[in-house]
Amino acid sequence: MTIPRGPLLLGLGVTLLFDVLRVFLPSLITLFGRAGETPPELMGLYAAVWFILPFLAALVRPRWALVGGAAALVLARLLLQAEISQLYVASAGVSAGLVFLYGSARTMPRPWAAPGIMGGLALSFTVHFLLDGMDLVWRDGPVAWLATATVCAAFLALTWSFHPPDADPAPWSVWFLAGPVMLVAGMSATAQRTDSGPGGGWLWVLPVVLALVLSPYLATRPPRSSWSAIGFGVLCVAGTVFLQPWAVVVGAAVLMAVPGGPARRPGAAVLSGGLVFFLGLFAYYAAYDMNLGFPNQVVPVVAGLLIVGVSLSAYFRHRPPAYALGRVWPLSVAAVVVALLAGATAYQPAPAVQGKQGDTLKLIAYNIRMGFGLDGRLSLDRIAAWAAAQKPDVVLLSEVDRGWLLNGGHDGLARIARGLGMNYHFAPAADELWGDALLTNLPVKALTSHKLGRHDYPTGAQAQTFTVEVGGKEVGVVNTHLQAPEGQAPEVAAIVRDLRAGGRPVVLAGDLNLRRGDPGMRVLESAGLTDPLVALGDPPTSPADAPKERIDHVLVSDGLTVTSAEAPPLRHSDHLPVLVVLRITSVDHQG
Repeated sequence: MTIPRGPLLLGLGVTLLFDVLRVFLPSLITLFGRAGETPPELMGLYAAVWFILPFLAALVRPRWALVGGAAALVLARLLLQAEISQLYVASAGVSAGLVFLYGSARTMPRPWAAPGIMGGLALSFTVHFLLDGMDLVWRDGPVAWLATATVCAAFLALTWSFHPPDADPAPWSVWFLAGPVMLVAGMSATAQRTDSGPGGGWLWVLPVVLALVLSPYLATRPPRSSWSAIGFGVLCVAGTVFLQPWAVVVGAAVLMAVPGGPARRPGAAVLSGGLVFFLGLFAYYAAYDMNLGFPNQVVPVVAGLLIVGVSLSAYFRHRPPAYALGRVWPLSVAAVVVALLAGATAYQPAPAVQGKQGDTLKLIAYNIRMGFGLDGRLSLDRIAAWAAAQKPDVVLLSEVDRGWLLNGGHDGLARIARGLGMNYHFAPAADELWGDALLTNLPVKALTSHKLGRHDYPTGAQAQTFTVEVGGKEVGVVNTHLQAPEGQAPEVAAIVRDLRAGGRPVVLAGDLNLRRGDPGMRVLESAGLTDPLVALGDPPTSPADAPKERIDHVLVSDGLTVTSAEAPPLRHSDHLPVLVVLRITSVDHQG
């Protein structure tokens, strides 16, 4: 099976654009927004500028837009690998990638558009899985540089040698669909299952990668009947509703092959689709910082309906021809092989559960800000390496991400757990992909996640409760990240009282967003909790670059003593971790 240069060029361009997007999007939060310090409206305005600027490409010749956009995209990608001016380079790189797409839409013939776009998505996300979710842009060393330089050189060589054939471009609808397809595919492809621990994630990866690798072929095979076209539309929308990424990818790939008809302003169409990508992304994730008046879960569904509406309306007006890339069996074999390799990479055996003797428990509580450090770089491996060196018994994490596109689509929890060699238990809070987590190899009992009230705050919260055995004695633990502390503190206090009812000692830990003397802190103290860190130096935890206050806490009840406590000056998040050693002084299991 021979792949024409055009689809390969377009596919590499889409891949590099997603490389840049995986840096640009989290940089909005960590560098421009500083995790909540900047109003979301201002962040949205900043991001919108870089999606609007590419419309100026209409002032230059299509060939110049293609070559100039490609060269600027490669430059941005290499500068990001060198960790130079991350926010602004990534911002400019997004505009460059869109200018390249504009040039592609104006110069590439009809058969190359849909398979090139789907091929780029397939390559981007398949490599993402094969790299265990840690993209090359976040890796150091000669191997990452060599791979990046090779892709960039191949992309530039294809761009320079590409001479547009004498053929009509694809219909405007195909190029417009690129934006919403990238949105729904990007949001779904890396959205990890919220399973309770390691061991099953690889089964989730297999069908996703299989669908991705086959998608360029599917994007050349429009349905032969109206009912078949409608069926793939239903499959795409159902995938967004029921969180089945393979269905989204398959449905979207076929629907991109559906539109026929003449090519009218394809360049403007692809840039307009880029605006749909931005608006949908911003609307979905802004709901966690501001009240938009509607549930954000409707955004991917609306995007799916938009894909179906645009595709089918074009299909019923102009039936498209089929553009076969050749026999499908070689691609099918490759898809199976790559899917198995990705599954093997994602496989994470569950560590053995081990009891603990003695009367001490070492605990870490850390708000990891989705794994991004003060420098804006993905710091999951650095967090895991530091935590592993402390040899903790229990690790409690806040702001854990299981695959938000806004943060680059990383399963931060599985990555950290792999580095620690620990079992993990995820507790969804804002949605099914963002929340808190417990990591431990101790025996865990009565593990429960209690949903807390929102109290007019957009982001949800939960309290994860469980008990662990230390030297045959039970200790109750509450792991939470309070978003509306004055309203949620009484709910957590009630949970602590219930957990103490059996006579066991209890520790409450996490980012409580409370300071000593706050009304919410007094409510927790009324539940029988004390703040032992006050007598141990009262180490501040926020902000990490110049800590002034402690909003991350380890509170304990009678029966527990904190023998040591520190907040190490790490730069792996905007918070400092709290590391404590607890001693069990007395336990009354008789209640």
